[in-house]
Amino acid sequence: MTTSIHGDLVATDHGAAVGVVHGNLNLHPPPPRPAPVIPRQLPAAPGLFTGRTAELARLDRALTHPATRQGPGTDARESTTAAPDTGPAGAGTTVLVSAIGGAGGIGKTWLALAWAYRHLERFPDGQLFVDLHGFSPTDDPVQPATAVRGFLDALGVDPDRIPADLGAQSALYRSLVAGRRMLIVLDNAATSDQVAPLLPGSPSCTVLVTGRHRLASLIDRHGARHLPLDVLSPEEARGLLAARLGADRVAAEPEAVDELIGLCGGHPLALSITARTAGTRPGVTLAEAAAELRDLGLEALDHDTDPAASLPTVLSWSLRHLTDEQRRVFALLGIAPGPDTTPPATAALTGLPDRSARRTLSGLENASLLERRPGGRYAMHDLIRRYATDTAHTTLPEQVREAALTRVVDFHLHTAHAAARLLNPHRALVRPEPPAPGVHPHPLPDTAAALAWLNAEHATLLATQRTAATLGHHHTVWHLAWNLNTFHRRRGHRHDEVTTWQAALDAADHLPDLAIRSRTHRFLGRACSRLGLHEQSTTHLEQALDLALRHHDPTEQAHTNQALAIAWGKRGDDRQALQHAHHALALFRALDQPVWEADALNQVGWYAARLGRFDTAREHCQAALTLHRHHHNPVGEAETLDSLGYIAHHTGDHHQALDHYHHALTLFRSLGNAYEVADTLDRVGHPHAALGRHEQARTVWREALQLYRDQGRDADADRVQRQLDDLDHT
Repeated sequence: MTTSIHGDLVATDHGAAVGVVHGNLNLHPPPPRPAPVIPRQLPAAPGLFTGRTAELARLDRALTHPATRQGPGTDARESTTAAPDTGPAGAGTTVLVSAIGGAGGIGKTWLALAWAYRHLERFPDGQLFVDLHGFSPTDDPVQPATAVRGFLDALGVDPDRIPADLGAQSALYRSLVAGRRMLIVLDNAATSDQVAPLLPGSPSCTVLVTGRHRLASLIDRHGARHLPLDVLSPEEARGLLAARLGADRVAAEPEAVDELIGLCGGHPLALSITARTAGTRPGVTLAEAAAELRDLGLEALDHDTDPAASLPTVLSWSLRHLTDEQRRVFALLGIAPGPDTTPPATAALTGLPDRSARRTLSGLENASLLERRPGGRYAMHDLIRRYATDTAHTTLPEQVREAALTRVVDFHLHTAHAAARLLNPHRALVRPEPPAPGVHPHPLPDTAAALAWLNAEHATLLATQRTAATLGHHHTVWHLAWNLNTFHRRRGHRHDEVTTWQAALDAADHLPDLAIRSRTHRFLGRACSRLGLHEQSTTHLEQALDLALRHHDPTEQAHTNQALAIAWGKRGDDRQALQHAHHALALFRALDQPVWEADALNQVGWYAARLGRFDTAREHCQAALTLHRHHHNPVGEAETLDSLGYIAHHTGDHHQALDHYHHALTLFRSLGNAYEVADTLDRVGHPHAALGRHEQARTVWREALQLYRDQGRDADADRVQRQLDDLDHT
């Protein structure tokens, strides 16, 4: 209520007189309001901060050029902060929020503080900071009421003015920061519920949130932009080590530095611990430090008395917020074969229904313990994987681990078996043992799906064979080699073909079927031949033939003679190759095996052509082509067309040669047979060159050259390069 003086009366603004004034009246202005408190709560800036250039730039863009609110078609990776909502006048009404997420020790807090100190001038009205202890040695995250009360104290609010209710406290906090250019850093958050009461309502404020979990409702309801933080690049990791150890020491041992970076996987905390260990031992070489880390693994990154300086301890804090089921799945993923996994494989590993497996993987991804990659695949950082492996061995009984591995191994074996049947339906059917109860192979509707699955799972399938060998599942080891053989041949995985068949040969010693050993020597011999290991190839093939003869197995004798023909042909002895091809043809005819007879006919034709017997060669290859087409065998048809192309070219009919070669290429490409595509491209260049079509020859030889290099076929690549050089010279 205000007052005015009229003579002897004092009147209110409502017009009522309230008394008579006697003597002199002195009016005093109200005391000035105290200046607002400007809090400076940021912890010290991170020392020796290096790297993260791209992430800092994204935070800069978010602050200076806020984007429009995301719609369904917006790529979240292009923006890291919520954009202001715009009213009719286009005025911003939403606080800017960036949520920095990532695994433990990945450097979230360091990034937030480094960015904040680079932009202090933008926040002249103060900076608030709170560690919410979402992931820390204590089991008690900071409650929102405690955090809000701390902010009110920092803003200078008299304790008597602070209301008891959390909602009223949050409203008072928002009132005090309204219109002020402030930065609020909410560090180490576990849940969105921790964060929401601490969000200001004024667009003049900027909020940085860090946490290991992807705070879904913070993104959905408050428009926060998630900035996922990954490991350091090799250059950034090298910069971190140089900053801590000195550029000279790092430059003096480049190979050891590269190994340290690789062993740490670019993980900032692991690199910092490694740098601290090496820095406190100036007399120890970095090569020795790398050897210790290689030998000890996570143990070298542990610390007995300082939890924050121990990577295993820091990672363990992430598990506290997981359910029992999520912790079990996390541990099992640590021992699963392969560099990554898929939901169907995880369902087999864990024994969970498909939907539960997917939900659990999403939960682990949300906790920054898994990374979702293209194609629906999930992977762990190497160090997190090692921690998961340790967790499996310390928390899960051996029988639980072995049962899980048996299920996932059976899943991969039986899916590979289905894929192999689609790729080569004419091959002899050799069934593996039934899978473990509850295991169902991944459905593969056609050849394209089979090839795509094998391509995606190749590294995992190789690891699965090693796991089966460790478990003593010799039957599985052999069948994985058998079911991967067609894929390995077509894709040119020659080293992997040798490795898997060598493992199969070791397993064959433990299997009761004597024919398996002969067959294994044969496939290992063929694999060695393709790799250029000619002496080893011949040795294995002769052992295979000897076993087949002793066991009176004419089918195996025929196949082994075919393999010997190829081996001798690779060694440049076409005469001996032709003899073995004739033996194979005679045996297959006696066995009434028309598809294999067609293969043998083509083989006889090929080596006859190599020896210049073109009439004989053409006759046999035409007969082979008729049989392959009659029995719908596109693999054999393509191989025979390639032989006929060779015959036509060497008898002067270059146009006919090109026609045969192009038909062969079409079939080989449709089958995904990159190995044979390379060979046919090599051959098709010659009739082009003979016809003066140098540009066409150059095109196909360049493609062949690239395929040879991709497949590690160096001798073939060198030969094609010489052909290109000669063509350029001509």
